Amino acid sequence: MSEKVVKIADDFWNIRGEFKIGGLLNIGTQASLLRCASGKYVLLDAYTLNASLKAEVDALTSNGADIEAIINLHPFHTMHVAQMHEQYPKARLYGTQRHHQKFPNLPWQPELTESAECAALFANDLEFSIPAGVDFISDNEHLHFSSVLAFHKSSKTIHVDDTLMYLPLPGLLGKLKKPEVSFHITLAKTLEKRAGAARDFREWAARLSERWADAENLCAAHSAPLLAEPNSAIAHRIRRALQKTEKTLRAHEKKYP
Repeated sequence: MSEKVVKIADDFWNIRGEFKIGGLLNIGTQASLLRCASGKYVLLDAYTLNASLKAEVDALTSNGADIEAIINLHPFHTMHVAQMHEQYPKARLYGTQRHHQKFPNLPWQPELTESAECAALFANDLEFSIPAGVDFISDNEHLHFSSVLAFHKSSKTIHVDDTLMYLPLPGLLGKLKKPEVSFHITLAKTLEKRAGAARDFREWAARLSERWADAENLCAAHSAPLLAEPNSAIAHRIRRALQKTEKTLRAHEKKYP
């Protein structure tokens, strides 16, 4: 079953959901549930929970009463926003500027997910980071590179949509070739059309690997969770992913010297 709750740590659960292209190819999507130091819970992103998934989440959260917030992190991941709010209507609802514009009738909190004010509200448990040098909300709705990345400090888990990808290969190929972490393939099209954008992105990614150097787990949207492995730190994987973008970044620097 592709829909399931995966326990990442004692205080972090990744909800794997379905997202089908053309109604056939399931590339998956996600939300995550984390327990705060206060004992309350936060949902990262939105996914409509079927009866089985909801039973698991409710069992952890006093039938949802302990879920204090739903934080939508990706401006273009909007399919399940209204439904998750309906399932947990008492949870404070946070979203990006695009969420506010797309669903003006939902009871949004005033702090946008991408703002410093929102980050400060959850600073005891979470750190947020937004990629530099790229469009956060692209004019082209098919370009989904950027999102707000979230790091749950207690479980050492990064939750990320699209910006970072981890794609295990199917079947025998997956056993023969280990999957790698990479940046989303739309990077070239979302770099800001200005001098210095490639440098800003490069420096952001390098800082991210340093700032979240103790990260052990990665939950990415259209893949599977990458759990702690010996000699394979997430920070190292991010640095390798950055190295693989150099051709794209240098091409951009030539175009915008």
